Order: sequence, then structure tokens, then C-alpha cells
Amino acid sequence: MASTIQALPTEVVYLITAGEVIDSLASVVRELVENSLDAGATRIVVSLWPQQWRIRVADNGCGMNLDDLQQAATAHSTSKIRSSDDLWKINSLGFRGEALHSLTTLADLEILSRPVGGKLGWRIGYGDGGKVVQVEVTAIAPGTVVTVSHLFGNCSSRRQGLPTTAQQMKAVQATIHQIALCHPHVTWQIWQNDRQWFTICPAATTGQLLPQILPQVRQGDLQEVKLKIPNPLNSHTEDAIHRVSTPDSCTDAMNRVSPHSALNLVVGLPDRCHRHRPDWVRVAINGRMVKTPELEQTILSAFHRTLPRDRYPICFLHLAISPDQINWNRNPAKTEIYLNEIIYWQEQITQAINQALSISSPNLKEAVHTTRVSKLLKAAEAKGGYNFNPQNPKEDCKNPNSLKAVAQVSNTYIVAEHPGGMWLVEQHIAHERVLYEQLCDDWQLVPVEPAIILYQLSSAQVSQLQRIGLDIEPFGEQLWAVRNIPAPLRQRDDCAEAILELSWGGDLQTAQVAVACRSAIRNGIPMNQQEMQTLLDNWQRTRNPRTCPHGRPIYLSLEESALARFFRRNWVIGKSHGI
Repeated sequence: MASTIQALPTEVVYLITAGEVIDSLASVVRELVENSLDAGATRIVVSLWPQQWRIRVADNGCGMNLDDLQQAATAHSTSKIRSSDDLWKINSLGFRGEALHSLTTLADLEILSRPVGGKLGWRIGYGDGGKVVQVEVTAIAPGTVVTVSHLFGNCSSRRQGLPTTAQQMKAVQATIHQIALCHPHVTWQIWQNDRQWFTICPAATTGQLLPQILPQVRQGDLQEVKLKIPNPLNSHTEDAIHRVSTPDSCTDAMNRVSPHSALNLVVGLPDRCHRHRPDWVRVAINGRMVKTPELEQTILSAFHRTLPRDRYPICFLHLAISPDQINWNRNPAKTEIYLNEIIYWQEQITQAINQALSISSPNLKEAVHTTRVSKLLKAAEAKGGYNFNPQNPKEDCKNPNSLKAVAQVSNTYIVAEHPGGMWLVEQHIAHERVLYEQLCDDWQLVPVEPAIILYQLSSAQVSQLQRIGLDIEPFGEQLWAVRNIPAPLRQRDDCAEAILELSWGGDLQTAQVAVACRSAIRNGIPMNQQEMQTLLDNWQRTRNPRTCPHGRPIYLSLEESALARFFRRNWVIGKSHGI
């Protein structure tokens, strides 16, 4: 196996963002784990002894030969780039060649490694500045084991300035969780003081992995969307190296080229889960979690008016895009980037979120909420394996979002049948969602004759009505005439009260929500079959049909499989009768 690690040319070093990359236990773990992933590892074991300031990371990656081991810890030595041109086609997690060298100045560093296909493993000890001080043959499986001991031992002030051990361990856990989300195929074992701390099992997708990291979220609370999207027109697609997944070896990522970018989106459905803080609006690009305020704000905007007040979505976005669209050389930790064509990516993200939140064939899941009904169904499910097998499953899957209005309960809930079971749809908030999106798409003010007269408005109220486009003028002492109104209010008897409500503040979207709420059909009003069906059809076509603009869930689904389990239908003739 030929040597691949080389010192970077001086002119390349000058182009690289300088800075201390090792500042905590978590930063050591991050740098070593990223090296393991770059080496194609699918199993990584991280062991920590925080009181001893000792860390060990073992992997089953491609390993290193003796020549590479002797070069690995010298300044700016790396196998991942060669020239300044390579800085614009970064396809690895690391590329600066700083981490191991920095560790030799701050700690004792030892590396054991054996290349895949190699007959011998080697153990190398490094001194200050990355000089090799010990070399010996050792028994080791293919892969690499890096041990960092006495971290910051020569800089006691650095240790004293760090947070408590508990806080540092929390940071280590968060670091591993972030990296694991970006690489769901990897098995993780984390040990602390010779005891297993936590594990992360591999999963086929990030959506399947997420409940391991966020246990309060169930698999059914999430919707995952994977899309291939064309690169921007100025992207040099044919020449770009495109990193879609962790490479199987150290070099095959260099040869991967794709005509498309990939977008992987995992969202918590807004009618089922959300957060007090925006701490789970996360963005990853090409295998690394990054801070991108522009994309994070795009995500928050896409969820606007789907969640309750002061609640935030659960959303993990992973973009795998052509490296020529990214400049990683913004921050030494590579957590901040420059992204080309930002508006293009914002548009793609918004469309992907809209697709994830829609009610369509791939998105239909059982949505039994925490009510008496769900408790009964859970109790029934726990007592045995009662299965429902439809006569024609292929036919059952056709047009699952074709809801058929069956009845109205308490003049409030529409009972709807669909091939997978039955839904209860709350008529007022379903209509509210329809009207709100119509108003957002076409905010139309129409003249009204005679004018609507309002009494005793404050100057702030008058300014608010003018701000949202209403034509209002004095009509006498303490009287004001409103000469145009939002179109949906034209036929309402309580139009004056609605205008007064709009005067109390808020932006245009707040006004649109208020108009939609007041214009929507009230609960308690009977509807005939055609009216119910029309409402269901219009509601299903909305962009965000799961919740109303205030964030309340619109429907409750009772799937046929759940009903079958509850009623203990096992479809064996005679068995249920004791025969």
C-alpha cells in the first residue's frame, strides 16, 4: 500500500483558515471520529476517562501503513488534498492536517494501525511537534486505534478554564449524536471509565435513527423525504466530486461523480410533535452538521402557521451537494460555511418541507393521538397479535387520500372513509386552513358600499388597518369609514366586529389568520353530504393540511389495522366463537 499522507505545500497552508482546533474533550472526539469516517469506518468505539484526560477512538476503517503513520502527526500533513485547487472540491470531513499535529503539542499521542490487506500492524508514539519517538510491530485487526493521554497536561490553565466534567461529557454526547445523524449506517459504542455509556445502532435512514437520539419522538411522529434535485446551473456537475455517503474505502470517494444533488429531510409532523426551543432545527451538508442561519430560517418559515404559538419544529435537513457549491474554509472547526446559490437551495428546501407535510400516499400514517381512543387501542395491541390482512392490499393502497364524507357528528366532526380506515375531521379548523392558504395566495381587498362605520378608534388602530391595506378615513367626530374589506368578509353580518378585531395589531399574516378563522364554517352548523365532501376535497389540497394556522391538529385517523386489533379480528373461522 503506497503512502498517501503528505505535507501540504506552503502556498496551500497560507490559504487555509488558521486556528486552534483542539479546545475540549468534545473537539478531540470530533476530530478523531471524523478521521475514522473519512477512512470508511462502519463501526467506531469511543472510550473516555475524563478524570485522567484520556480518550481512545478505535475504528474498522482502511488503516494506515508505516510510512503514513510516521507522517500523520506532522504539521499540515494530510491524504485528503494536494493542491489549492482541491480546496474547492472538498469531499472529506477533514482536510487541513492540523488535528493530530495539534494533539502532539497538547497531549501524549499514540496510534495503532493496520491497513486492510496488510500483514503487519504498527504502534507509533509521537513526541512534541509530531516527531516519531517509538515504533514497534503490534497485533491489531485492520483499522486504527488512536489514544490521546494527559490532554492539556502541559497547560494547566487550559484545564481550569474548561467546564465541569459533567458538562464536557454532555458536549461529547451531543457531538456524537450530531455526527451519527449524518452517518446513520455507522455502529457507535461509547464507553466512560470502562463502562458502556451509550450505543447507537445503525439504521437504514436518518429518520429511523432519530428516535434513538430523541427518545420522546416515535417513528410514526416523523416523515422522511428523500429527493434528487438538479444542481444549480453554474455548478460544474460533470467535473465535481459528489459525496453522497461515507466511502467504502479511503480513495473511492475521490472518484464519485453525480449529476444531481440529494436532499434528505426528516420532519416531526406538526400535529404530533414540536419543541419549546428551536434546538432541533438542524442542517447538515455533505456529512457534517453546520450552522447556516439562512437555511435554518427557511425551515422555520416553512413551518410558519402550522405550530402552536411559541413552539418550534423538529427538522433535520441533510444536503449532499456538489463540492464546488461550498467553501468550508470559513471556520477552523468547519461548522460554518459559505454556500453558493443560497436562494436556489432555500427554494428546494421549502418545496421538500411542503411535500413532507402534505397528506399523500407515502405520507399516510396512523395518527392516533393521546386520547382515550389511543389508550384503548394500545391496550388491545398489547394483548396479542391480532392482524388484519386485506383481501386485496394493492387495491387498498390506491388513492389513500381520497376521503369520502360519510356523516357528521355533533355538527362538528366529519366522519370520512378512506381505503385504510376512517378519519374524524374537525370542520371549522379544516375550513380555516383552506381559507388561510387561499388568503395567503390571493389577499384581495374589495370595495364595500355603504362604508362600514367604526367608533372610537385609537390612532394605533387606524394605523394598523392602513398597514394591512384597508382604506379608512375620518367620518366625523370619533367616527371612521372603512371603504374596502378582505373579500371573505363581504358576505358576513359581523363584518364590523371582524374589522375591529383586525385593528388590534399583528402583521399581514396575523390578519389573514383572523379573517380565515372568522370566515370559516362554525362548529355546530349542519352540513349536507356535498358540502362535507367539497370541504374535504379542498382541505386535502392545502399545503399544510395537518394543522390549522394556530397549530391545532385537524384530523384524527383510525386505521383499519388498529381497529382490527382493538376488536380482535383475526379472521380464523370459528376461533372467536370458541369452536
